[in-house]
Amino acid sequence: MFYYLHWLSDWWGPLNLFRYITFRAVMAAVTAMLVSLLLGPRVIRWLTSLKYGQPVRGADDLRELAAKHGEKRGTPTMGGLLIILALEIACLLWADVVNPLIIVTLTCVVILGAIGFLDDYEKVSKRNPRGLSARTKLLAEAILAIVLGTFLIQDAVYRQFFVPFLKTPLIADMGLFAILFMIFVIAGSSNAVNLTDGLDGLAIGCTISAALALAVMAYAAGNVKIAGYLQIPYIPGVGEVTVFCAALVGAGLGFLWYNAPPADVFMGDTGSLALGGAIGIVAILVRQELALIIIGGVFVMEAASVILQVGSFKLRGKRIFLMSPIHHHFELKGWSETKVVVRFWILSIIFALIGLSTLKVR
Repeated sequence: MFYYLHWLSDWWGPLNLFRYITFRAVMAAVTAMLVSLLLGPRVIRWLTSLKYGQPVRGADDLRELAAKHGEKRGTPTMGGLLIILALEIACLLWADVVNPLIIVTLTCVVILGAIGFLDDYEKVSKRNPRGLSARTKLLAEAILAIVLGTFLIQDAVYRQFFVPFLKTPLIADMGLFAILFMIFVIAGSSNAVNLTDGLDGLAIGCTISAALALAVMAYAAGNVKIAGYLQIPYIPGVGEVTVFCAALVGAGLGFLWYNAPPADVFMGDTGSLALGGAIGIVAILVRQELALIIIGGVFVMEAASVILQVGSFKLRGKRIFLMSPIHHHFELKGWSETKVVVRFWILSIIFALIGLSTLKVR
């Protein structure tokens, strides 16, 4: 909305400021954070009044951690609604909302948030920690990715396959396989963040680091001079996604205020699926899908630990970790919840910086 004020700059020069992505990105971050901070108490009271408390897995799943995590039973969930609301408001105010790439990102967040909401509702209404079946969620995520991918591949750049450290695309035209790749990225990132969301503040803190790195990448890819200097693909219009990433950072910071240990509210699948989808779709839009493996290193660790644990147990009858996802392994090793969260935040910052360094190494 405010973006269009620059059209009046001939009447009053300072309005030209609203044309600049950097200014609007900062304001979007501040706006999203303030919205999240101001609405947080009301959303938490509302969720509490509805008795949408987080179901907690029992001793069969959590074993020695059951008593500790059982203390969190009743903490309101679905707090991801607060993140999505703050993100959408900030983007509607500060982004160019007719930019098709902004429409794609906002659509992805809303749809995945709705899938997560249904999953959370299934949990709280039936007191079932499992929620929707994995097959149902994956099918919904795949359908969303197919719709968005079908739109995106109309632009040839989204049919190309880029690899970090290479100046030119490894595959010039993937055809319809580009859509299959997008399904993998969106479903993989959304579920990886979902698996990470097991300790207070863990998932949102790591998301903030990833979103900051992706904001830099979006700005670089959308600036013809910077993209040319770094020898990365220049994508007209993708610079506007910087505003989206900044709003995601602000919304995340505001939510972290209430989600920091001990949490007053949990994001639930409403938030984790939406956040994972957000960083996944942004990585696709800036053509940095493989770099996301580095940037989201903590998410990759969490997902990989589950895959390895399940695979090892089925094939060998033995577990690799004391418990998966891996954050529970370290809890069983004697680390406090806060120590696990802060150390994983540190790792996420390191991964984000390493991921950014791939822009220069070509």
